Amino acid sequence: MTRPRLSALSVFGLSGLLVLTACFGPPAPAPSTSSAAPSPTVNSTSPSATTSTTATPTTSGNPTTTPGSSIAPTTPAAPPPSSTPASPPPTEEPTPTGLPEQVAPLTIYYVAVGDNGVSGPAIGCGDSLVATTTAPVRFTDQVGPSIGTLLANKSRDIGQSGLINVLYQSSLTYLGGELNGSTITIWLSGQFMLGGVCDVPRAKAQLEYTAMTASGATSAQVFVNGRPIDEVLSLK
Repeated sequence: MTRPRLSALSVFGLSGLLVLTACFGPPAPAPSTSSAAPSPTVNSTSPSATTSTTATPTTSGNPTTTPGSSIAPTTPAAPPPSSTPASPPPTEEPTPTGLPEQVAPLTIYYVAVGDNGVSGPAIGCGDSLVATTTAPVRFTDQVGPSIGTLLANKSRDIGQSGLINVLYQSSLTYLGGELNGSTITIWLSGQFMLGGVCDVPRAKAQLEYTAMTASGATSAQVFVNGRPIDEVLSLK
């Protein structure tokens, strides 16, 4: 059997391959298809791969909430109804209607004994009734203050005028009055204490004229303890 002969060129190529193998080592194995592909790396300097960490505010008016978080109410909640009833507003004292408040002197009548109607209306035993005035007072109904001032005077003599007050010893209280047409009716309580027979028409005249002038009436009726004054004074 004869061996094949190698040409000089084949021997030279094989020798060169061995030399290269000795210098650079064996060739790297080819990548297999079963190995995982390497993860792509992101270039931190690349503008397209850089992610901004600053949150951009939104213009939406609807707030977002995370689960479990609460939002404070924008308006205060209405207080729960109270079981205690609300106290009524304070009431003011009613003001009498129909009569305006005014400030003026009061007119009080006293007796001029033996004047025989010269200084005023003639009454009783040849006497006269004389009107006097007080300092200005404030009132809405002039009858009450006028009668009250007359009954509160506990002096017999009215200064140096020569007039007398026959009611100075009586204990009378003004209860009320009513104007019906041209007649004024007043109600008193208490007792008369008079000095004689002539004091009966004097006392009646003082009360009636004071009430008529205060109310603008032309006649008067006086009740004492619920009875007409003539009936009460007839027992004296």
